[in-house]
Amino acid sequence: MSQQQPIAITNGQVVTAGGLAAKAVRCVDGQIVGLADVPLDGDEVVDAGGKIVAPGLVDLGVFAIDKPAFHFGGITRAALMPDQSPPLDHPARVRFAAQSGKPDFWVHPLAAASVGLEAEQLAEIALMQDAGAKAVATGRQWIGDSGLMLRLLQYAAMLDLVVVTHAEDAALVGKACATAGEMATRLGLPSAPKEAETLALARDIALAEASGARIHARQVTTCAGLDLVRQAKARGVRITAGVTPAHFMLSDLALADFRTFASLSPPLRSEDDRQAVIEAIGDGTMDVISSGHDPRGPEDKRLPFADAAPGMAGAETLLAMTLTLVRDGIIDMPRAFDLLAATPAKLLGVEAGTIAEGAEADIAIIDPEAPWIVDSREMEAQAGNTPFDRQPVQGRVVALFKGGHRIEL
Repeated sequence: MSQQQPIAITNGQVVTAGGLAAKAVRCVDGQIVGLADVPLDGDEVVDAGGKIVAPGLVDLGVFAIDKPAFHFGGITRAALMPDQSPPLDHPARVRFAAQSGKPDFWVHPLAAASVGLEAEQLAEIALMQDAGAKAVATGRQWIGDSGLMLRLLQYAAMLDLVVVTHAEDAALVGKACATAGEMATRLGLPSAPKEAETLALARDIALAEASGARIHARQVTTCAGLDLVRQAKARGVRITAGVTPAHFMLSDLALADFRTFASLSPPLRSEDDRQAVIEAIGDGTMDVISSGHDPRGPEDKRLPFADAAPGMAGAETLLAMTLTLVRDGIIDMPRAFDLLAATPAKLLGVEAGTIAEGAEADIAIIDPEAPWIVDSREMEAQAGNTPFDRQPVQGRVVALFKGGHRIEL
């Protein structure tokens, strides 16, 4: 799908590294060729109407591909976790996944770290990289075998691939569905101490430091875990950290009434940990905000809380929830899109995520003040299992371009 005519998006506030700029964004042959004061003769002019012109979001670590939901949320690329059926542990499966969203959405598969995601034998990561894998991931589980994890990190370092990890010590977590504390005790829910995250992170950081590998902790949700990330970064460890909106918007108080839409992995934490996540986003410790998109139908969610599958449909609410941080003065608009687009694209090694010359023309025009109400019954995703159901929010995409082509929303 090639762009037929150069386009110029005018009359918008363009998100750049230096702030918002009143410039025209020119796109030719699917790429951004630069920012200009006025469009050139022959350009198709798109009037942004004074709204925000931002890069399409790059969602790092989703469990399903819902193109309508991603388009609604301004997401033009997503890194697909290997936890599929069957897992992405074979080059042919990776190659198929990499082609599955084109031409109007790009899927970047993450190679399974181990055969069958069983944490017993390393998968053929180099062959999967050749087939289109942009990183390697341990999936929903932590690799408890430290020897296997070290070999994985050494292998990935040779291939210059980021290792995306799940930071929860499985032996501590067991079948827990909540964080140990007052709420879990009151509700009588199986719980695990939040130190499960700290222990897993400490081990993974030590091995990343020993191997020189790049590691991305997909979700860091506790104060102690974030302190470990800060200390590791200060020592020069090549670590980045991510989080989903649920962990900066909600605490474990949301578990009241046993609402299974609030059953997540990792589980919601205390209010102190929620505030620590917000602080980490503000001070630069946190590198990525992703949706963790994991749609679950009634057969998985209409169960007793302890039996319900964890996960949330997050693609449609990712942008709006992140914009609450901008309105609250925690971050500015350029920092928001570093978290949502630029850094995820850099970790995946793709030329996207920024409004800059040479980047793919994946562009979202956003009305940051547009009000709407999250409604699980009307979501575009395969299932509407959102913990933000019925919540009023602000900010939505009014136009979206993938490779210079306008996508119907």
